[in-house]
Amino acid sequence: MHESQHVESHFTASELVRDIVIGMSDGLTVPFALAAGLSGTTAPTALVVTAGLAEVAAGSIAMGLGGYLAARSDAEHYASERGREEAEIVSLPEREREEVAHVFRDYGLTDLQIEPILAAFENNRPAWVDFMMRFELGLEEPDPRRALRSALSIAGAYVAGGLIPLAPYMVVVQTRTGLLWSTVVTLVALLVFGYIKGRFTGTRPLRSAAHTMMIGGLAAGAAFLIARIFSSG
Repeated sequence: MHESQHVESHFTASELVRDIVIGMSDGLTVPFALAAGLSGTTAPTALVVTAGLAEVAAGSIAMGLGGYLAARSDAEHYASERGREEAEIVSLPEREREEVAHVFRDYGLTDLQIEPILAAFENNRPAWVDFMMRFELGLEEPDPRRALRSALSIAGAYVAGGLIPLAPYMVVVQTRTGLLWSTVVTLVALLVFGYIKGRFTGTRPLRSAAHTMMIGGLAAGAAFLIARIFSSG
């Protein structure tokens, strides 16, 4: 009898996907709010586009720098904690043995079953440290190239998202008309972005699309009202 092979399919959102989500979400909302706020004044479309592009440039740099510093901070934290664990294995081996045993007891192993594992770790201290980092502290070793990749991914996604609400202003004459079309394309972009995000993260795409459009729309609307208040004042 032919037995069908069971294949499990799991997806964990990668760091790249998270970076793109962060950059794209902000890129779609902040430039839209700025352009929308200026649309309520007598500013011509050329000024709206110029101000919007300046914001996209500044925002992408700021967001990229934030991603870079966050990734560097994670790497430095990991290195610091690893150094501490390596020192404690040398200076406090009995306490570290007990911490390992405690982890395995939570999985139902007896002390007799745990003892060979402890002996193996004592003969392989790098593996011992790896175990403590992952199962005691819950830390995974970060990719050394993560900081630069994160900066470029977030900044690039911010630029891509920011150009969408500005595009209508580049092809129309009246700022009010530009605002109308900018609102439409931004909401559609949020809907499409949410759908794609749902496909990549393993959630229901339609639900993700609706949720992203609703949250992004509320954020853009709030930012628009704030921009209008300041521009009218």
